[in-house]
Parts: sequence; structure tokens; C-alpha cells
Amino acid sequence: MQWDIFCKVIDNHGDLGVCWRLASQLATAGERVRLWIDDASALGWMAPSGQSGVRVIDWLDTAAVQSAAAEPAPDVLIEAFGCEPAPELIATFAEASANGGPRRAWINLEYLSAEPYVERLHGLPSPVFKGPGAGLTKRFFYPGFTPATGGLLREPDLMERRARFDRRQWLQERQIPWRDGERLVSLFCYEPGALAALLGQLAADPVPTRLLVTAGRAARAVQACISSQNGLMPASGGRNALSISYLPYLTQPDFDHLLWACDLNFVRGEDSLVRALWAGAPLVWQIYPQDDDAHHVKLEAWLDWLGAPPSLRLFHHAWNGFGNAPLPALETHGLWRETALAARTRLLAQDDLLAQLRHLVAGKS
Repeated sequence: MQWDIFCKVIDNHGDLGVCWRLASQLATAGERVRLWIDDASALGWMAPSGQSGVRVIDWLDTAAVQSAAAEPAPDVLIEAFGCEPAPELIATFAEASANGGPRRAWINLEYLSAEPYVERLHGLPSPVFKGPGAGLTKRFFYPGFTPATGGLLREPDLMERRARFDRRQWLQERQIPWRDGERLVSLFCYEPGALAALLGQLAADPVPTRLLVTAGRAARAVQACISSQNGLMPASGGRNALSISYLPYLTQPDFDHLLWACDLNFVRGEDSLVRALWAGAPLVWQIYPQDDDAHHVKLEAWLDWLGAPPSLRLFHHAWNGFGNAPLPALETHGLWRETALAARTRLLAQDDLLAQLRHLVAGKS
């Protein structure tokens, strides 16, 4: 079948990351995919080799839109995260749907959440009453963490590749210095207010830590903290246990490898959260902040699903700026690790997102 996925880049490549993984998995499964994107520049480092079966189209290119509108309509139209496809393309899709033939599906792919409404709304129809798509019906597709939702993206061989991964070899190939006994922590974040406290905590910790900082906002935030504090020596003047390695932009497979290599992963947004869950290591999530603090409710719902122990919950509160609570001590073993592994086991027992999406499109749910 022909699948059209529409994606608008809103925040630092996260939406594109999800859509590219979905497009790639569809193509690997034998489907034809057109990925419509308003800013595909991040694919230059995220997926430099592209993906056979995936055609990337700039939907800001008027000529490309007109050309595609003259082609046969897709069998499946996916509107990712509330973006609106070009009216010409919706009109082509609507005309093809009205003329009979194979069943076509219009899917509204929503953001990931653990809130209770996701289970209630997943799969529900949404009639279209105006515009070129009037008379058609979209279906809501909600990714999620429970069997009553659309699940999470997961490649069929993901756990096999995870089991074969050689941390030492990957670090050597990446020329990342690391010695036995040194804790590895990845940092992919926005600009958390507790970042300086984290760096200070790691610097003063008796366990040596190598912090692997991702390119972009995380690297700039760390550098700003170090600059403002004239370094990171512990307040007592003791030994600095923190070493920092700044990473280049990573391809999606290499970002997965980073998470697999680390003893603790700090992630942000949606795509990296899912990949950290599959990694099975302790993780701390910085949720995308919203002006009305709606993200507080969303984070609490996820912590409830996770079964987060009190120490992990309090750390998330401080990391995400809930009140003025100090940053608790972090853990890389014990309850945090047990919690991460238990969550992954529950998720692996459920159907992945692509399987459920194809099931919905086929009209079997």
C-alpha cells in the first residue's frame, strides 16, 4: 500500500524523529511511503543514508505539492501530531475515497501520553464536516503504554540487536574515553533549572562519572553552566569526579547505541523516552514544558504507570522544575534499574505501534 505521512517540525526534531522511525519501519515491512515534511534538514544527520522505500517531500514546495496531487491518492493518510496536509492533497484523497475501490484510511496520529483519556479515545472515529475532506472520517491513533492504546514503535529485531551490543567496542569506535569503574551517563535535555545541581552532584560523587552530552541544546546548557560557575569543582575543593564528553549529532541507530551504553539516561520529549525504555537502563525524563503546567499532570501519569519509587519520582519533580525541591541523589542500580527493566518487560508483552496501526487500517479494530 501507499502511505503518506505528514509531519511539521515543531520542537527540535522530536516529531521528525518519530515520523522517520515510523516511515522506515513501514518501508522495511514492504510498504511504500511518502514523508511530507516542512523542514527535512535534520535528516542529514539523523538518517544520512535515507531508507529504501521512503520518499521525502518538502510540503512547502508548491510544485512538489501540485505534482503529488496529480499522482494516485495514498491508501493511508497519516496526519501526525495535529498538522494539516495541503488542501490539494486532501482533495485528491477525498476524490479517490468517493470513487470506491480499495478501502482508504485517514489516521490522526496523536502525541504520546500515559493519561487515562488515551485509552478512551484511541481508535475512535472523527467525522470531517468541512473543507476538501468533508464527508470522510479520521480515526484517532494514540500511542501509549498499555494494551488498550496504540503501543510504541519497536523494530522486530530490536531486542536481538540490544543483546548483541558491545559497549566497549562502540565507545572505542566513537573515540570516547572510558575506564573501568567509571559510570556512564547520557544527557539529552532542554535547559533544566536543576542542571547545575546535577553537575555539582556528579563532580562531588565518590563514583567517577563520564557524562556524554548530546549536541545542540544540551551541550549549550552544560557549557553555560560551567561558564557561569567557573568550572565544576566541588564546594569542598575536593577531587572532581566528573568528566564530560561532547558528542556530535548522532544518527538514530547511534542514538540508540548511546542509550544502550549508559548506566543512566537523561532524555527529553517523546522519541528519546521510548528509546530509553527499550534500552532498559535507569532513565530520567524531561517532559516538554507547557505554559499552563499541563505537563505536570502528564508526567505524574507516566510516573504512575512506571511504578516509580519515591526517590525516582522526587528526582523527576526536581528535574522538571516542580516547586523548589532540591535535587535528590541519583541512582544507577537498585530500584531505578529494577523499575526500568520491569517497565520494558510489560511493554514487550504488548503489540508494537506498527502492528496495531496496520491492524486499524485493515479495519480489524
